[in-house]
Amino acid sequence: MPAANRQTVDLSGFPDLVVIYLGMRVNRPRGLRTLAWIGPRIRRSVLERPDGLLLHEDLIFSMFPPHLGMRQYWRDFDAMERWARSLPHKQWWQRFVRDTGGTGFWHETYLMRGGMEAIYDDVDRPLGLMRVAPLEPARGRGHAARTRAGLGGDAADLSPG
Repeated sequence: MPAANRQTVDLSGFPDLVVIYLGMRVNRPRGLRTLAWIGPRIRRSVLERPDGLLLHEDLIFSMFPPHLGMRQYWRDFDAMERWARSLPHKQWWQRFVRDTGGTGFWHETYLMRGGMEAIYDDVDRPLGLMRVAPLEPARGRGHAARTRAGLGGDAADLSPG
């Protein structure tokens, strides 16, 4: 039997790499409509190749209930944050915060230089880091991804609303 063809990657060219997992789970029947609304919009925005997005991969966490998501690789946190704070993403997020549309949303971000952060909105079952670490309200220090990840900068100027 042949030996496994083991390989690895040289990440030295990506010192500020950021990997983010995102998911949207249907909590109530109307969440199917929300999922169907956001999916094509995300697809279009990814096809526009925002500056700093290295790779986007679609994921299926479960079919029953529908829980879809993605994994994205970004050149650095600033590029990811710039995209998140710009249109059309900013508009989607503001809409979601006003009304989750029968869904729950979450993301977990991992930084090559160290640091992690996560947010869970209307997630009705523990998943990911929720199952590992204590939960706390996403207010004050926990409001913005930048501060949750322990990065410098003024997160107050980055509020989506």
